[in-house]
Amino acid sequence: MDLMPLALPQEPAGGIAEWAADPVDTMGGPGAGLAIALAFVFGYSLTLFVVMRAGLSLKAAVEVAPAADTVSIAVMELVDNAVVALTPGAMEAQLSDGVFWYALLGGFAVAFVITTPVNKWVIGRGRGHAVVHAHH
Repeated sequence: MDLMPLALPQEPAGGIAEWAADPVDTMGGPGAGLAIALAFVFGYSLTLFVVMRAGLSLKAAVEVAPAADTVSIAVMELVDNAVVALTPGAMEAQLSDGVFWYALLGGFAVAFVITTPVNKWVIGRGRGHAVVHAHH
């Protein structure tokens, strides 16, 4: 019996990271939207795993994760993407270009500095990660 080989996408010369980044580059704005959506998905999933491990049901965990992380992720994404977008040459840079990595790391650093007091303010009002801490 002849078996048909499974057709997998070929890894480009730039490696697996470039293969993963190609859809974002190709789609432009929708690709950036996909990247932001994935930031929320992965951010929420980290909280889901933690609170479910602490004993919450999936239903309760799905309610807690957005309450805990939405403001933090939104501010982080807004600031990080603004820094990258405003860095000359970063939007056109390839993964092998230093400006890509400097803009990305700089965006994370600036976003962290801005997000930390925002999270402190939100937690101080019993929201954000304070919701998660109630379940530890």
